[in-house]
Formats: sequence, C-alpha cells, structure tokens
Amino acid sequence: MSQAKMEDIISLCKRRGFIYQGSDVYGGLSGTWDYGPLGVQLKRNIMNLWWRRFVDERDDMYGVDAAILMNQKVWQASGHVDTFVDPLCEDTVNHRRYRTDHILKDNGVDTDGMTMEQMDAVIAEQGIKSPDGNPLSKSRTFNMMFKTHVGATESEDSISYLRPETAQGIFTDFKNVVDSFYPNLPFGIAQQGKAFRNEIAPRDFVFRSREFEQMEIEYFVDPEHWQEAFDELLAATHEFLAELGLKPEHIHELDVPAEDRAHYSKKTIDIEYDYPIGREELMGIAYRTDFDLMNIQRASGKSMEYTVKGTNTKFVPHVIEPSFGVERALMAVLSGAYREDEQNGEKRVYLALPEHLAPVKFAVSPLLKNKPELVEKAREVYAALTKANPGRVMWDDNGNIGKRYRRQDEIGTPYCVVIDFQTLEDGTVTVRERDTTEQRRVKVEEL
Repeated sequence: MSQAKMEDIISLCKRRGFIYQGSDVYGGLSGTWDYGPLGVQLKRNIMNLWWRRFVDERDDMYGVDAAILMNQKVWQASGHVDTFVDPLCEDTVNHRRYRTDHILKDNGVDTDGMTMEQMDAVIAEQGIKSPDGNPLSKSRTFNMMFKTHVGATESEDSISYLRPETAQGIFTDFKNVVDSFYPNLPFGIAQQGKAFRNEIAPRDFVFRSREFEQMEIEYFVDPEHWQEAFDELLAATHEFLAELGLKPEHIHELDVPAEDRAHYSKKTIDIEYDYPIGREELMGIAYRTDFDLMNIQRASGKSMEYTVKGTNTKFVPHVIEPSFGVERALMAVLSGAYREDEQNGEKRVYLALPEHLAPVKFAVSPLLKNKPELVEKAREVYAALTKANPGRVMWDDNGNIGKRYRRQDEIGTPYCVVIDFQTLEDGTVTVRERDTTEQRRVKVEEL
C-alpha cells in the first residue's frame, strides 16, 4: 500500500461525502475533520458494533458517559498536567514547529526509548534539517492538553482542560458504579466519546488529529488473575477487528518492551495495522495495575477499595485497559476496503465494506426515471426496504444505470436494486452485487 493510495482514499472521502476538512469554507483548521452523511453512518456503524460486542452482549460491562470538562484535580492526580508532553523543536528561520520524534522518524531514525536530549543529539550529529531545509532549535516539552476556564472569572482555581482521553472519566466513576451496582469482580466500565489533544503537527489524514473519538474499557480485576483477563480481552479484540473486515495478515501484535511502555503499565500489547502510510498503531491493551485508582485514593482521600462479596477481603483492583481510536479504526476499514479493478475496459473503484458496516446497504432506482409506472413501483420498494433498514437505504435515479452503479460502488453499497418493466410483470427486481457485479432476479418480498 502506497502514499498514492492514501491520496486516492482521501479524494474519494471528500468526493463522496465521507470526510471533509474542518472549517473548509474558511480555509480549514489543521487537525480537525468533519464527517459527511456517509462518514457519520460508517463511524456510527463501527461504534455501534464495538458497543454491541463489548458491552451489550456481556454481563460484566457497564457503560458510562462522563463529562468532557472535569475538575482540574483529575488531571493533576493522573499526572497529565506534569507529564502529558511531547518534544517540540522549531525551524530557526521560519519558526514552524514540529514534533522532534516525527522529524527523526521521517529521516529514518527509530526514536523508541530515546530521551529528548538524545533526540537532539542525533539531530546535531546527523545534521538533520527541518522539512524546509533550515536548522532546528533544541527541543522543549509541550503539554498537549487544551486549557480553558470554567465560570465567569479566570483564575488558577477556574482552570479546566478538554479531556485528552476518556479513561480518567471511567476511573473517577469507579466508586459510583460500585456503590450503585456492586458488581462481581472482574467487571468493566466502558465509554465512547470525544477527546482532544493539541498535537504539534497533526498528520496523515484522520490518523493523528486534535479532536477525535475513543472507545475505551477499564476492566477491574483481582491482581492475582490479571493475566487471564488480559488474554480474554486481547482475543475479543482480534474478533472485533475481524468483524471490521481487516485482514489478519495486515494486523500485528507488538509486545512493548519495558523501556518503551508507559510508566503505569506492567504489560502492553500494541495492535499495529498496515496502513497506506505504513505500519502504525491501531489500538492497544495495557495492564495498568492499580496506578490510577491509587492516585485517586491519595488525591481525594476517598477509599477505592473493593470488598469481595461475602468476605472481609478488601483491595484496590488492578486494571486491564483495551483502548481503541475510532478514527484509526475507520481509516483501517477504509484503506482495507479500497479496491480498483477493470470492468468493460474501464477502471472501477469500489469499497469492499462488510455489509454490516456499509453506510448504505441498498440503493434503489427505477431503470428509467421518465417512466411514471417504474418510479411509482421503485418508490414502493424503497419505502419497504427503508422500513426494514432505517438509515441504510438510498434513492438514486441520477444519471444512467452505469453511472449509478459506479457511484454506489465507490461508497461501498453492497446491493443495487433496479426496478424495470419485468418488475411490473412478475414482481421481481434486478439485484446487482457490488464485489462481483453479478446480477440476479429476486422477488420484491424476498429483498
């Protein structure tokens, strides 16, 4: 997969109404993206599938929706205020700023495990310049959280942040969920929602942006049995990725070495995917021990201990965290589904999306839109299919039938349903399948 393919996917996304540049009419805002009608539906289908598999179909999961704005003590206790930083360097001529590790990666340098000082030393030794060919400054730390103030006055006490992750909302609600439901261990709390990071240099389409969505689980366990829970959630993750239509040969597990893991993690598996931009992290699963709950207990003065039912045994649970980025999943789905072939001597582009993810499942059209009897019958079929598949059926009578097929192929519609004169005679319609382009006659009531 090449950068050229990434450009093709980006072009298709804008042309067909999946993803637009944020604030595009005003020249855009870097690191922000708007989701058009098809992008919204595809994103929702991915998120609904995740929620169904990890929450609805399990009896050990509880959903929450925590506030985006939280008490600043949350981020102080978690360490984000002091440590949620990236190394930033600057072009000394035009003063454009870059992430130091990205500059090195673009020059073929592996920065895993490097300190900021070591990265600066490599830049100096190798004479690495900015993308514009100018010298780079020494690096400094840059906190990625968006700071704001809550209330009518601005002071140190009114500081809040747009959350950089959804996980801390789950941890702060741990005691509330236990008090309300008193679930048996092990159990999980799941959340989907927006997160914000003031990325120095957003890049690679929606892969790294300043506003994004996460799907996260904090799974609370007895520390004696963390490994079993870790293995079970890792297996469930692979099942979910298969349901996204991602080929196993493009999915890779990276057991992150101790020196590269987050300071709170005793074990981390990164799931990497072969994107058109290269092999990059798709999601991760980490054993966070009791790091977060102990931080809350110390900072709040409130016990985070769990009492095992029917006993006097108390302890602060340990945590397994599967963390998914919605946009990274969506980008993997789009790049994995992108196809080009040749039909009747012409290049054809189509998205081989799994049927349960495709934004549009059926496209309905009359063979000829200037024939009232065909239009009337097509409208009947469209209404019936829409009732059975709300939000997943499109009416399409624009252009000739060949153009409609090509348009629907590009947006990944599995089935085009065409009402023709034979429909009026025997009640059958033509169903044309996206991947094979084969056509067959099907009775309307069997659709």
